[in-house]
Order: sequence, then C-alpha cells, then structure tokens
Amino acid sequence: MRDLKIPGQRHPEKAHRPDNAQPKKPAWIRVKAPGGEGYAETRRIMRDNNLTTVCEEAGCPNVGECWSQGHATMMIMGEVCTRGCTFCNVATGRPDALDVFEPGRVADAVQKLGLNHVVITSVDRDDLEDGGAEHFAQTIRAVRHRAPGTTIEILTPDFLKCAPEVLEIVVAAKPDVFNHNLETVPGLYPEVRPGARYFHSLRLLQRVKELDPRIFTKSGIMVGLGEERPQVLQVMDDLRSADVDFMTIGQYLQPTTKHHRIDRFVTPEEFASYEKAAFGKGFLMVSATPLTRSSYHAGDDFARLRAAREARLAIA
Repeated sequence: MRDLKIPGQRHPEKAHRPDNAQPKKPAWIRVKAPGGEGYAETRRIMRDNNLTTVCEEAGCPNVGECWSQGHATMMIMGEVCTRGCTFCNVATGRPDALDVFEPGRVADAVQKLGLNHVVITSVDRDDLEDGGAEHFAQTIRAVRHRAPGTTIEILTPDFLKCAPEVLEIVVAAKPDVFNHNLETVPGLYPEVRPGARYFHSLRLLQRVKELDPRIFTKSGIMVGLGEERPQVLQVMDDLRSADVDFMTIGQYLQPTTKHHRIDRFVTPEEFASYEKAAFGKGFLMVSATPLTRSSYHAGDDFARLRAAREARLAIA
C-alpha cells in the first residue's frame, strides 16, 4: 500500500503531475448552474445529517438537476480515499475512523427526501480489513428499516485487498442493484486506475450474480480518456460474459489541470451508436450519453431495468 497523508490533503504524486490543459466544452456538455428551492432543500437535508455526497466531492455536472428533484447520491465512509485514480477529484489520503452512526443518518435523509430509489457509494477504504463491506451492509439494513419502500442501489469499491468472502457480507444485505464501475478500458488502467485490476473488477461483478442472481448488476465506463471504439466494444463483451445487466457510458470531464487529460469529446451520435451496440449485445438496460453518470436518473432507469427483466422472462 502506498504511503498516505493526513485527511483532506492530496497525495504528493497528484500535486506533481504535469499540467494538462482543459479544452473548451462543446455545447452538448454545458449545464445550468445549480439553484432553486428543491436544490436548497436537498442541500439542507445533507448538511443537517452531516452527510457527504459524491455529487459534490466528484464535481458531478448533473448536481443542479438531480438535487432540484431531491435526488442525491450518498457517499459513506468519509470523503478521503486511499486510492489516487488520475480521473477522480475525491481527496486522497488517510481516512478517518468509520462513523458508527452514519448508517442511521443516511436512512434518516432517505426518509426525509422521500426517495423511491437511493444510490449509496463510498470512497475506497484499503485501510479497513473488510474494505468497508460491513458498513455498506449496515447502511442497507438501516435504509430498509427506516424507508422500507425505497429500492437501494450501491456503487462499491473493488475490495481488492480484502478476503474474497467480504463480498458475501454486502450481497447478504440484499441491495436491489449492485454497481461497480470498470471506469475505462483495460489498456488504460495503468494510467487511469493504477491501484485497481480490470479482471478483478469483472470477477467481482460476476461473483455477485453467482451469490444472488436476483440482484441486478451494473457497471460503467467513461469515454474520452484515449480509448478506441474496439476496446469499448470488448468491455461490453466482457461485462456480458460476467452477466452484468446494466451498462452506463458517459463523457470523461477533467476536474483540474492535474488530472488525466481529456483526449476528446465524444459526440452524441457516437454515444447513440454505443447504446445501440450495447443493447445488441444483450444488456437489459443501457444509458449512454455525454452527461450519463452512474446515478443519473437511477430511479427511472431502475424501473425500466425491472420491466426489461420481466419482459425477457415472459418471453423465455
């Protein structure tokens, strides 16, 4: 494990990365600045419950739209990650100890927001023996207790440095959707996800289905990092081989000049082509647009995902 710094400070390797100029965004990427009563109310509930959201930490371009509708992606286990992925804007360092009251606060926020569907994610916690698996499970159970009508989607780390059995802890809590993002094509992992392993992540997703076939599995990648179309199509094949139900594809947006450079802006027409190809490969659900993110319109997508499974089973 690499040396870590104190909470909130960037890892020195990030500070020493060369500057990468940020190109001007095309018209199809630009979004309105966040604001309005709905946005303010969601922000207040997050602050009152002392919760972190990936919407803010990762600088999601859709935060204004989602928060105005009362949708926020909860980020548990702190706001400091033990990894240093070159695409990510979350702080890298030594995380604080887990907050045992956090699952209850997440559940309280879900209830107050009246969510039909919630997405819960986390930073990587390589400092924990179970990678935070039990904390995920406790959070799922707390939401089930406080808001039994809410469907739950989790977006997990890879649990790379843990015993394989820790995944069973999360699956046993029975989330409705288990999401783990591959993020990019395998050839770019050394540059983009140096602390991760592509085939380990694929196996993680496959194992979820083996443990509980009723759980929907989901994964996503970013494009515009330097990948080629055949590589993206191969990722689709790999995900289908792991029996993944839902794939998301979105445009990579460079957070700062110290992050991985944007290779290019992929056009809406190319995204439509990727979506068509993915459906052709057998995914139940695909979201491929420039602004697609893992949790963007997740509730609506979950309803379509469930309907697609029912339709496929009816045909079978």
